[in-house]
Amino acid sequence: MRRRDLLKAVAVASAGRELRADVPTHLWGGYDFGPGPRVTGRLNQGPFGIEQDEGWFTIAATTASERAVPNFGLGLVGYTWEESGASLAVRAGREALERHVEKMASLPFVDVLYIRCDWRDVQKRPGRLDLSPVWDLTLDAAKRHGRRVAFRVMLSNTVGQPQYLAMPDFVRDKVPVVEIGGLQEYGAFKFREPRYDHPEFQKAFRDLVELLAAKFDDNPLIEWIDLMQYGFWGESHTGGLPNPFPDYFTAERTMVSMTQLQLDSFRRAQLAVNTQPDISNVGNREVVDMCGRAGAWLRTDSILVEEPEQIESFANRPAWLAAILEDGYFRKYDSAAPGYLPPDRAGVNMLEVYMLHVLDVGGNYWSLWTEADNLARYHERFPRGFTRLSQRIGYRVRPSWIWQRKRYGANELVVAFANDGVAGVPGVLRVHVKTPDGRAIAGGALDAGHPYAGKLRQAAFPLPRELEGHPVDLVAEIETKGGIRRPVRWACEQPLEPDGALRVDVKKQSDPDWRKGI
Repeated sequence: MRRRDLLKAVAVASAGRELRADVPTHLWGGYDFGPGPRVTGRLNQGPFGIEQDEGWFTIAATTASERAVPNFGLGLVGYTWEESGASLAVRAGREALERHVEKMASLPFVDVLYIRCDWRDVQKRPGRLDLSPVWDLTLDAAKRHGRRVAFRVMLSNTVGQPQYLAMPDFVRDKVPVVEIGGLQEYGAFKFREPRYDHPEFQKAFRDLVELLAAKFDDNPLIEWIDLMQYGFWGESHTGGLPNPFPDYFTAERTMVSMTQLQLDSFRRAQLAVNTQPDISNVGNREVVDMCGRAGAWLRTDSILVEEPEQIESFANRPAWLAAILEDGYFRKYDSAAPGYLPPDRAGVNMLEVYMLHVLDVGGNYWSLWTEADNLARYHERFPRGFTRLSQRIGYRVRPSWIWQRKRYGANELVVAFANDGVAGVPGVLRVHVKTPDGRAIAGGALDAGHPYAGKLRQAAFPLPRELEGHPVDLVAEIETKGGIRRPVRWACEQPLEPDGALRVDVKKQSDPDWRKGI
């Protein structure tokens, strides 16, 4: 019996219970994920035919910058905590946690500080959060150093087993645990997974989600929050081992419900979903599909050794969804260890091969793990990797051409916005024309995701006649989930104002050069 037929049979036998339609395996290129984020105040984006105006002139142009641009929605991610803890030195007792966090936040190429911890590290009892010390240290360091913060709370972890599980003891005491089998590389013990569908687990999980949402949903430091998903490290799998559910229907229904709870609870903070194929049969295709439609970003925890399905999905995702890439094979960045970073036939070390493939799929983020000292030494010895990422990763927008035209006796700016990055804008780009003293003149939004990677998008801004002969500023911001807006600095070589705006001079219609055009 085919899987879809089986699910239909289960639905008939389970009258009164809701069953989502199974999402088949599909190509992401050309797949309908819906229209994307709703745009308010949409700018006129053309076409701008010559017959519509009474004369025009190119008044400014910019060139692409090669410098890193510290904008929301892109960057390199330094870990203050991962599934095993902090840095190796902290775990060995050679370094204080405070020192580790400060060193990571101080690295000039780090944009986001990341925490990946167990449920037991954020909650000890029902009804309140009990955040481990790394949380306050990370948030404080991010604020002082101009970094942002992302995190994942793991419901399951290989680390700690068999001594303890990722969930806190007050949950473990009420929830059945299933032995699912062993993996050779981890030794002789058998891994255990909770019954996620158990009422006590669901009750505690709802409490956790609501507490995290109350704490972090409106926090301006938060870049994204990883969805809390099934299995090892929250990646929606258990390494090829069986899942603890009694049947597929129960697994899918449970994980879809847990996903919907998080989508409903985090109304402003950006969520990200791991795109692991459904090797554990828990409904991943349904989860990823509903998250993509809700605007959640995509994440994968490997890059070079990933299977074709995930690479295709990242490369052809909707332009308004950011892509978060990680790989743990060379997580130590130990450039001094003999044979640790073998070069390929072109002389490119294997870590560079891994990280530069992030650009091939149009990635927005690359994760750096926990070893701050090694990261600094690696960058000094092999500067190409981080440098090239900082020059191309994510979106890099600028006003490339700026035209002024006369239309119906008035002035209008028409701007061609270029994106020199490898990804679309993860949200909606809003652009405003203001006077140098901050008075708003005109503005609005481009369509979601525009300008796409390597593309242009034009938009028009009407200007009052009294601005002729005066400067104006072009100011950008990105609008994301919940209507949150954050400033965007233009990625151009030309000098910008302190707020990241580009200043241009509006020409007078009486200017003798007006008729020259180009």
